[in-house]
Amino acid sequence: MPVQEKRNRFTSGGRTIAVETFQTAGATQRPALLMLHGADGLSYNAQYRKGAQEVAAAGYQVHLVHYLDRTGEKRASFATLFQNFMPWMNTVQDALSFAADYPGADAGRIGIIGISLGAALGLAVSSTDPRVKTLVNYFGPLPQGAIATAARLPPTLVLHGSVDPIVPVANAYAVEALLRQQNVPHEVKVYPGQGHGFRGAAEKDATQTALAFLRRYLVGADAAPLPMGG
Repeated sequence: MPVQEKRNRFTSGGRTIAVETFQTAGATQRPALLMLHGADGLSYNAQYRKGAQEVAAAGYQVHLVHYLDRTGEKRASFATLFQNFMPWMNTVQDALSFAADYPGADAGRIGIIGISLGAALGLAVSSTDPRVKTLVNYFGPLPQGAIATAARLPPTLVLHGSVDPIVPVANAYAVEALLRQQNVPHEVKVYPGQGHGFRGAAEKDATQTALAFLRRYLVGADAAPLPMGG
């Protein structure tokens, strides 16, 4: 069943935020996912849309959120990363409201797939917002100071490359330690020889691992099958 794409928008902090929504046809309620891109933004990397299409084809409603619109950027500036992190977090929270109200969404089953900077935002938001039921963290840094000590993360999958030169793999183990400390269901998979972004067999395996994790923790073993196009 082909994946349909629709351009949407919502408002956050007085700014218009673009969203690309991907889903197969059909009126059945389905789990919703926010996909949060990395610091490179959406003007430079077609992989995000490809990933959103793959996940949507598995029966999810996927919202690719242009959260950089909040700060008027095409790509994140490392000079202003820390001061912009909180506004981006607020925008992700507004995106959760957008996703919960979107036609055909199961508001009780919303997750986040975050990539790099988007994964850091996913960690920060999901630690304090109970609407996030599952998190998939693709090679994201642990956002120091952005996760409250009393916060509790949802079931979380961490995918990381062993030789990542931008976000060292130590971040994956730091997130793992936090998840263990909170006694949260989690899985950590480190891909030998992979850098910041997966290639070849690792990329395919990461997608299948993510879909399996989402099916287990977002859909639930006792839930009805996902609408694979109907």
